Formats: sequence, structure tokens, C-alpha cells
Amino acid sequence: MLYGNVQVNTCTQKEQNHEYHTDARQALFRGKDDVVQSIYHRLVEVLHTLGPFQEEPKKTSIHLVHTVGFAGVHPRKSYLLLNVRSDHPIQSQRIMKTKQVSKYRFHNELKLATPSNVDEELLGWLKEAYAPG
Repeated sequence: MLYGNVQVNTCTQKEQNHEYHTDARQALFRGKDDVVQSIYHRLVEVLHTLGPFQEEPKKTSIHLVHTVGFAGVHPRKSYLLLNVRSDHPIQSQRIMKTKQVSKYRFHNELKLATPSNVDEELLGWLKEAYAPG
């Protein structure tokens, strides 16, 4: 709105937060190969089948949160590193690294190089991480 010579922002707090998150999320994909954003869109599409969640962009990653954080997405030049939270180490050749961060919490890291890497096996791990307990 324009009041005299002063432009006043009339966005609600929710709209401002959405704009910030959208800009911050887009910034994480700048300079990356197009496939990286395609993988992320596929991941988000599949996650929506589990239910609602929030995407919380950070400086170098995006945290995916339901009641608690259940995954972390780390865009790289030509792939995504996905960190899946679990209460046990995930046993799979796809898991590149597992780190125990507390007594009952593990971070399991895997590389997603194509949208087809977002498959039924990954969905099973994400489903478990999405609904702990």
C-alpha cells in the first residue's frame, strides 16, 4: 500500500515467512545441476503421501520436520545428500555413513543422484522416520 510517499508492506507474517523460506530454499539450489532440484521435488512429492511436514531452510541444508526433524537435505553440485533420522542404524549398501548422535538417535546418510533414487526402499525409511514410536 502507498501512504503518501511511503510504501508500506501489507504482507502477513505467514506470507513473509513463506517468502523467506521460498527464497532461502531457492538459494540452496543456485549453481547446482538441474537434476538436484528435480530430485528434491520428487522427494517432496513422495513425502506428501506421508502427511504434512515443514521444510525449514538453513544455511546449507533443508530440515524436514513433522513432530520432530525426520530428515535433512544437503544439496550438492550434482546430487543430494539425504540424512534420514532413525532409532537404529539402517543396514543397506545405499547408506554411505551412519552416525549415532544420541542413545536412540542415528543419522543415516545416503546419496541421491537421480529422481529414481527416491524409491520404495527410501520411502520405507522415511515413513519410519516421519512417525517415530
